[in-house]
Amino acid sequence: MKLDAKIPEGRIQDKWNNYKFNMKLVGPANKRKYEIIIVGSGLAGASAAASLGELGYNVKVITFHDSPRRAHSIAAQGGINAAKNYQNDGDSVYRLFYDTIKGGDFRAREANVYRLAEVSNNIIDQCVAQGVPFAREYGGLLDNRSFGGALVSRTFYAKGQTGQQLLLGAYSAMNRQIALGKVKVFNRREMLDLVVVDGAAKGVICRNLLTGEIEKYSAHAVILATGGYANVFFLSTNAMNCNATAIWRAHKKGAAFANPCYTQIHPTCLPVHGENQSKLTLMSESLRNDGRIWVSKIKGDMRDPNDIPEEERDYYLERKYPTYGNLAPRDISSRAAKEAFDDGRGAKGQEAVYLDFKDAINRLGENVIRERYGNLFEMYETITGENPYKTPMKIYPAPHYTMGGLWVDYNLMSTIPGLFVAGEANFSDHGANRLGASALMQGLADGYFVLPYTIGNYLAGDKPTYVKTDHEEFNKAAKEIEDMTNKLLSIKGKRTVDDIHKQLGRLMWNKVGMARNEKGLKEVINEIKELREEFWKNVNVVGDAKDVNQCLERAGRVADFLELGELMAVDALHRNESCGGHFREEYQTEEGEAKRDDENFAYVAAWEYKSVGDWELNKEPLVYENIQLATRSYK
Repeated sequence: MKLDAKIPEGRIQDKWNNYKFNMKLVGPANKRKYEIIIVGSGLAGASAAASLGELGYNVKVITFHDSPRRAHSIAAQGGINAAKNYQNDGDSVYRLFYDTIKGGDFRAREANVYRLAEVSNNIIDQCVAQGVPFAREYGGLLDNRSFGGALVSRTFYAKGQTGQQLLLGAYSAMNRQIALGKVKVFNRREMLDLVVVDGAAKGVICRNLLTGEIEKYSAHAVILATGGYANVFFLSTNAMNCNATAIWRAHKKGAAFANPCYTQIHPTCLPVHGENQSKLTLMSESLRNDGRIWVSKIKGDMRDPNDIPEEERDYYLERKYPTYGNLAPRDISSRAAKEAFDDGRGAKGQEAVYLDFKDAINRLGENVIRERYGNLFEMYETITGENPYKTPMKIYPAPHYTMGGLWVDYNLMSTIPGLFVAGEANFSDHGANRLGASALMQGLADGYFVLPYTIGNYLAGDKPTYVKTDHEEFNKAAKEIEDMTNKLLSIKGKRTVDDIHKQLGRLMWNKVGMARNEKGLKEVINEIKELREEFWKNVNVVGDAKDVNQCLERAGRVADFLELGELMAVDALHRNESCGGHFREEYQTEEGEAKRDDENFAYVAAWEYKSVGDWELNKEPLVYENIQLATRSYK
């Protein structure tokens, strides 16, 4: 497999503008001749559909939701980054670029990250024009707040529902194109395979989730915007329907999977409260602007937090990282919380630490805190029964975002020509750790400002042919899906899909979670293989194929997680260093910080699928010309 990142020549400040100028263009009349499939209707998918439809392409959007508005992008709470420097606090495109590279522990591609920072300002202008109700200061100017890993306030927000408001903006723009006939949305369809003809992506195979019918869709190019794979852990902040099937099936058709072990553990989630829990609830990182994180200095302290005097509290982030304090990046903050719990100082003995707003309420008044975070506080009280205005919140780290994904070049095209990947589904911008408020930025950057150029360049340059759905490759792929469906339904074993998924999740959390080591990774690779064999021998998928069957839907997704989980462990085992969210216990400094090995591991690990349990490693070297590699420090 050849990895050509197609990074343009020239100064980093000029790469994207020069690249756009030299791209091949599709004439307005010719755009009407091209069909594009977009799988996924979140921020990346909806913004790409709106932009490409407006340009004149014929766009098909495939979503497993009953409405594109239900895409998981709505769950993002805290905000979206942009280098507007409205606060006049020293921000710039270069600083956003640097913070993102540093936040990712120097494991991201410079050119892509600079482009992301460069177009970030356009995103805010676009969203304001759409009517997205960003928070504003008294004078009417857009407000900003801070997020982890930055010393400037660059995060634009709409209370604690930023993702939802941004998606409504993209959705309204897409609806306009639907009304004009340029975009067609196919609801309640799940992509189950990619169709590749003569080495290029030509369409997808879907299951109609209402009728069970296998459907074929063809196009000149395919965009996957299907989100991340954190549900491999079973318990995560992702909605239960979030899955890796679309990107995994594309991977098995030839798309390299990059850095699968780079998973983000979010430090600010509600603790696990029971064995029957189906997902974890996120408390926005924005709360760390005004909330202070602490535990008791006394091991096994079971007192009520309000009874613990100030001198007996350990504000451990402020102590360990005085420059950034409670706004230390997510990976560092999560590991610090785990250290406090492992030291026997969890909140009331639980896997939890305190997030306390007492000082902020005393300083600013309860009304200001209510205005900034009111819906988050209401959500917390609804779930826990405790009033966070009076009692500190209890929080603990949980699986959240995945920085790994399908490998893409500068054009966001995978190793399969014609297959583009956007948003969280690709690997490109966040390195080994994503800074808060950068996911929404990447999804909209890809959809609004990158893909409209790069897809046109592909269509004008490669001039891909249109393959009809009666082609033998479509029929072959559809037959493989029907065979897999029948196999799942025929096993009639004794274990439920969720039971096996929970077991996989525990294996992943314990041995491929916040901390990994060689012994545990070698063990878990074999344990996942055994669990996969157990799944195919003993799973019980009830119902039939020609009807609504959520058990069948979940079974297919878990089958993919059982393969992806092994690759995550294989990738974590081969990377003998610690960086960002990948923390190998053998590779840490005396102070317990991640210890990189730039000499041997400054590369993207892009895995090529050979067969189940067998991958070949390909390396894309990471060359830093504009930023000097340095030990990552937030002290």
